[in-house]
Amino acid sequence: MAEERNNPHNQQQAELGDILKIRREKLAALREAGMDPFEETRFDWDTTSARIKENFDALEGQDVKVAGRLMSKRGMGKVSFCDLQDRDGRIQLYARRDEMDEAVYDRFKKFDIGDIVGVEGTVFRTQRGEMSIRVQNITLLSKSLLPLPEKFHGLQDRELRYRQRYVDLIVNPEVKRNFVIRSRFISHMRNYLDKLGFIEVETPVLNTISGGASARPFITHHNTLDIDMYMRIATELPLKRLIVGGMDRVYEIGRIFRNEGMDPKHNPEFTSIELYQAYTDFHGMMDIAEGIFSSAAKEILGTYQVEWMGQQIDLTPGWPRMTMIEAVRKYAGVDFDAISDDVEAVAAAGSVGVELPAAAEKTWGNALYECFDQKVEEHLIQPTFITMYPVEVSPLTKRSPKDKRLTERFEFFICSSEMGNAFSELNDPIDQRERFQKEVEQRARGNDEAGMMDEDYITALEYGLPPTGGMGIGVDRAVMLLTGSDSIRDVILFPTMKPLERENS
Repeated sequence: MAEERNNPHNQQQAELGDILKIRREKLAALREAGMDPFEETRFDWDTTSARIKENFDALEGQDVKVAGRLMSKRGMGKVSFCDLQDRDGRIQLYARRDEMDEAVYDRFKKFDIGDIVGVEGTVFRTQRGEMSIRVQNITLLSKSLLPLPEKFHGLQDRELRYRQRYVDLIVNPEVKRNFVIRSRFISHMRNYLDKLGFIEVETPVLNTISGGASARPFITHHNTLDIDMYMRIATELPLKRLIVGGMDRVYEIGRIFRNEGMDPKHNPEFTSIELYQAYTDFHGMMDIAEGIFSSAAKEILGTYQVEWMGQQIDLTPGWPRMTMIEAVRKYAGVDFDAISDDVEAVAAAGSVGVELPAAAEKTWGNALYECFDQKVEEHLIQPTFITMYPVEVSPLTKRSPKDKRLTERFEFFICSSEMGNAFSELNDPIDQRERFQKEVEQRARGNDEAGMMDEDYITALEYGLPPTGGMGIGVDRAVMLLTGSDSIRDVILFPTMKPLERENS
């Protein structure tokens, strides 16, 4: 029993239990005195900690109102110091009993770290030179019934941070930077495309057919219609229907759902932007992709140079462009330009240790793609466009006029990560039907990432889709680059997490 009492964890839990009890007793006392903190409805603050520090000379001696959370308390007797954390940062509060209503000061002395308060006071600098607010009045706006975690164990555990993002933002305010950059990047993309004459639109999240990408969908059930429906894995097919309808430049920023694995670069629910422009091709999309990323870095970070995954990345415009055949020749040592036979192509891939997936047809195009996927991507550190993908892995892309085995498609890579995917869009309805049929056949062979036949989309193409360039960019991964984050969970406020056992009970 003595060992149990002396166990630091047990002592910590007992101390925590005492704190929880004391805080609830304080709340009960406030309510009994008719001062329930949860009844406050608003506080009209007029400045923030950052504005005070940035404009101190102009604000010194001026009355201000600020609101935020108490992050520390120190001092004895008639003088108290606190750190207030608001939306912009922290500022010191200086409170003296003889400068405030005595009853207000006595209540303030009982406030806890974590409580949310409204402060009225005067901007001044302490004898030690600290920019501060001399408190005249302080109002308890919301009582914190749980202590902030760093008092016991900190909030360094990444899993816990992702599960309790609200606490993470309180005690690790620097993480807010990632989400400010995320917001600015999304705004930047909108402004960039709007200036080019694009229109932002919205398309369905629930669909009766899964299409527009090769991915395993989430399936749900619509009770009224009594049908299964698919959460979208891409926005491509609805957006191209709009191009058919005469909306020549459209884009959508939205959530995509893919029932796939999770790792530092993948979350089942993620954000993408897809855009489509009539009367251009994949070269036009390359210019837009490079323009968005380069200008975003310059505007948001003030530089083209970023550090990501331990690499110094240069986003200066003028990114190199290589065909997939050129890249495989350079990095894998196999020249697919010199190979025309499927059997020879598969053998050449095998000679460098590349095996085709069991569900894939043993073709020249699949052999080329697997050589690239398995041997080349790891070498693509600086921004690089890889063009001319095999038709087998590009079911919605226009064939190259020079080589019908290839398509006018590119992906661009940074730090071995695919950052975006674009096509000269296939607008031949007969060719499209044949490619959909191949997807259906792959699905029948057990490939649950293969697409389905979309008769309505083919009908749309039969009315006429103009030559069109289209592109999709993963927003989360782009934000990882701009923030230097090594996990997608660091740039998604609420990433997908496996429930804890107690959440399922």
